[in-house]
Amino acid sequence: MRKEKHHKGWNEIKTNDSWAIFKIMGEFVNGFEKMSAIGPCVTIFGSARTKEDAKYYQLTVNVAKKVSEAGYGIITGGGPGIMEAGNRGAHLAGGTSVGLNIDLPFEQHDNPYIDDDKSLDFDYFFVRKVMFVKYSQAFVVLPGGFGTLDELFEAITLIQTNKIGKFPIILVGRSFWKGLMDWIQDTMLNAGNISKTDLDLIRIVDTEEEVVEIIDAFYKGHTLSPNF
Repeated sequence: MRKEKHHKGWNEIKTNDSWAIFKIMGEFVNGFEKMSAIGPCVTIFGSARTKEDAKYYQLTVNVAKKVSEAGYGIITGGGPGIMEAGNRGAHLAGGTSVGLNIDLPFEQHDNPYIDDDKSLDFDYFFVRKVMFVKYSQAFVVLPGGFGTLDELFEAITLIQTNKIGKFPIILVGRSFWKGLMDWIQDTMLNAGNISKTDLDLIRIVDTEEEVVEIIDAFYKGHTLSPNF
C-alpha cells in the first residue's frame, strides 16, 4: 500500500513537470514577441542593494544616459539599486527603458523608470537570461553580488564556446573589479584553465564616456542584430 501511494505521488510530480513546459514556452513566446519589437539595446547589470546616494548609483545613471544618447535602449533586471539607476538614466535621456522583472525575496517590486509597455515579468531565471543575451548589443556590469556574477560569467561562457556572437562586456568600477580580474589572470590563466584570448572579451573602465567609446568602436565593424 505504501509503495502504491509513493508511486502515485511520483507520477503526479512528473505530470506537473510536463505541464510546466507550457508555462516555460509561454514566457519564451511573450519575451521574444515583445523584445524583438525593440531596437538595439545595452543591458546594465549590478546590485539591487545599491542605495540612491551611493557613488555607483549615480555613475550608473550617467552611463545609461550616455548610452541612450548614443542611440541604444537600456535593459535591466527591472528591480531597485543599479537596475533602477539604469532605467532612470534611460528615462532622463528620453531613451528606451526596458525592465525584465523577476520575483525575488528582497527586490519584489519593479522600479518606476521602466517604459509602461516594456516591463516584462518572468518566473524562470533561465528564460530571463536568454532575453538579456539575445537582445543586448553589450553588457555593462556595475558592482553587484552573486546574481551579477552569474549573468556576467554566463555571457563570457557563451561567447567563449561560440554559442553566441561576440559583443562587448564592460566592467565599470576598476577598484571593485580589479581583484577578480587579477585572480582570473594570475590563477585561472596560469593554471591553463582559460586562454589569453578569453580575457580579450572583457574591458574595465571607470567612466560613462569609456563605455560608449567601446560599444561604438565595436559596432563600427559589426552588424547590430540579435544573438542565437
